[in-house]
Amino acid sequence: MGNRMKKLLQQNRAGGQRRMTQVFKDFCELSALSMRNAVQPEGRDDREARYLAIASGYTTDEMNRFAECMSKVVLALEAKMGDVLGDLYMSLDLGNEAIGQFFTPYDVSRTMAAMTVDPILGELATKPFITMHEPASGSGGMVIALAEKLRDAGFNYQRQIHVQATDIDPTAVHMTYIQLSLLGIPAQVTHGNTLSAETFDVWPTPAHVLGGWETRLAIRDAFERIA
Repeated sequence: MGNRMKKLLQQNRAGGQRRMTQVFKDFCELSALSMRNAVQPEGRDDREARYLAIASGYTTDEMNRFAECMSKVVLALEAKMGDVLGDLYMSLDLGNEAIGQFFTPYDVSRTMAAMTVDPILGELATKPFITMHEPASGSGGMVIALAEKLRDAGFNYQRQIHVQATDIDPTAVHMTYIQLSLLGIPAQVTHGNTLSAETFDVWPTPAHVLGGWETRLAIRDAFERIA
């Protein structure tokens, strides 16, 4: 399946007229925009205009390849939790072109998650949910690995964690947003600079919006202020 995704995106280079970095960037942004517009009315018109502006540079066949590639991502994540987009990015040899933008192999993320999950399990034993913060989300692989560990331990990560993920690179934001959305992880994915505390945009996943997490977090914060 990974080879098929890679081939579909390579075909959209239009015989070398486009750089692979641009094709991958556009694929992720188009996919993320579609998902966000399905659940968040605010700003929909501007996002739709952005979607159409990107799509106008591709033929119908090329847009169909993007759609097929995303369907493969969906199927891959349904079959097994993992960092599908991060692996795809690296398989396209884009890491060397992105000024230090590399994505940790998922096996390494799983090992790191196994080393840090015990305190989280302890908190979940006494709390209805916890919040997790990822200041440099990349493609979201570390969050996914932790969610997998929580699932394996018998917890429902779709109801018992909420993620605040940040990255300064917009493509990384889109990758994280897509994968957390498809896995049903409630999260707010921020396009911003963790070091300077600048925020450019916030992408709430469908699970965040539909799960009423604005209310759940507000109630939690109110109780903590009283305590």
